[in-house]
Amino acid sequence: MTPSPIAVSCRTATWLGYAGLIPFVVLAPASLLDQHHAWTWSDALFGYGAVILSFVGALHWGFAMVLPDMPERDRARSLIWSVVPSLIAWPALLLVPAEAAALLILGFVLHYLQDRRLARIVDLPQWYLPLRLRLTVIACLSLFAGAFVSVH
Repeated sequence: MTPSPIAVSCRTATWLGYAGLIPFVVLAPASLLDQHHAWTWSDALFGYGAVILSFVGALHWGFAMVLPDMPERDRARSLIWSVVPSLIAWPALLLVPAEAAALLILGFVLHYLQDRRLARIVDLPQWYLPLRLRLTVIACLSLFAGAFVSVH
């Protein structure tokens, strides 16, 4: 019996999501343990965090485009929200590690809250919110750990 397309997309999204965490879970400890290159690892961590925060914002643009049952008011809100994570992420690249981490974590938490809001409005795949929560928690913990490079 072949798996359904939904099961395959869930499995693929899960694997890709976890693979996307690799830079977070590698760069955070590297920035703390490799004192000689700490700032390089830290810059890479926060740069990657900014890229991923921008990426998750784009999900709401995609939802707004393809979900036919979404009310127009909510479609406009999703389109507007979709650019906010990039507007949060970009200035984080200009900040010291503790401030960059705080801003990026704020962006990831706000985005997860927007995902929950969207799930109350439209029928998202059942696996989406649990996966987004796990990915958000690990990304935020990594960013939090990477914030301490400025202390060493």
